[in-house]
Amino acid sequence: MTISDLRQRGLILFEAISGSRAYGTDLPHSDTDLKGVFILPETEFYGLDYVPQVANATNDEVFYELRRFVELLLKNNPTVLELLGTPADCILYRHPLLEAFRVEEFLSQLCRQSFAEYAVAQIRKARGLNKKINQPEPPQRKSVLDFCYVTVGAGAQPVAAWLGHQGLTAGQCGLTNVPHLPDLYALFVDHTPEQRLGYRGLVRDPEASQDVQLSPVPKGQQPVAYLSFNRNGYSTYCRVYREYREWEQKRNTERYQNTVQHGKNYDAKNMLHTFRLLRMAEEIARTGRLHVRRPDRDFLLQIRRGEFEYEELVAQAEALVQQVEQAFAASTLPAAPDRHAAEQLLVQVRRAWYAQHSNP
Repeated sequence: MTISDLRQRGLILFEAISGSRAYGTDLPHSDTDLKGVFILPETEFYGLDYVPQVANATNDEVFYELRRFVELLLKNNPTVLELLGTPADCILYRHPLLEAFRVEEFLSQLCRQSFAEYAVAQIRKARGLNKKINQPEPPQRKSVLDFCYVTVGAGAQPVAAWLGHQGLTAGQCGLTNVPHLPDLYALFVDHTPEQRLGYRGLVRDPEASQDVQLSPVPKGQQPVAYLSFNRNGYSTYCRVYREYREWEQKRNTERYQNTVQHGKNYDAKNMLHTFRLLRMAEEIARTGRLHVRRPDRDFLLQIRRGEFEYEELVAQAEALVQQVEQAFAASTLPAAPDRHAAEQLLVQVRRAWYAQHSNP
């Protein structure tokens, strides 16, 4: 089922412009996002192929089936609460049956979690992005040997530096395990002209190996030093490197360029939404109302333009989190929406629609 199918079959109950245009934070080049609610015909609703939501390929147009819409309202999902509270100038179509749904009747203490905790996750995301931008991984991936150190007296040297000082190559070396000491290896050197001892070197492939390589060592040979492989450090590095490369491949090019251009090294759109969500959460707790069209538009657009320093914004956001917590602690909102009333409303609307469309 596609959004085009919903339109052709007359199944749409509600359709609205969402996102920045609804918030009032749109710019001339902003996309137009659409969200809405549809209802499945009676036979399809009772059958085996229930469809909870339908979206286009880019996910900027999303429609929720009536039951799914109510389920998300009961969870105080910010997206569907904002959809129900869409400003009048952004509503493209509303079926009379949907007039019975009022956003204020669904607001509850759950908004503390759904709005504020999501915003906290955005702060963590902003920190991660800031770190990636300011400390990008070098193009050349590090190898196992970059995490190996050789004992020198009471200290240690990186293995590459030690080999250079000794005038040796990695191929002249052999390693054996040291019993009871994980990731510590006895290091032997073959000084014979033709390397007759047959040591295998320190790693099988300097570019691709994930571990050091052991060698058979003839009896009577004495280690010249001991080598320690920082396996945990290498594992952590590999994870960070992989995450950076995945981020680099998947990042939104336009938003990344905007981040670079304003020079503050944070995703301005991400931070905008962090403050929008936190301020909306505080308003919900204090007033019991949801303001989708933002009265603080100018401040949010200042963030979007990169007019604040990163650390300043993070500090403000974390202070705002505390204000939100205090506001909800003092709020008279119910713990959760009235599930029974919502279910009755859902059944009432569905029955009424099916009565009007007995032959879909």
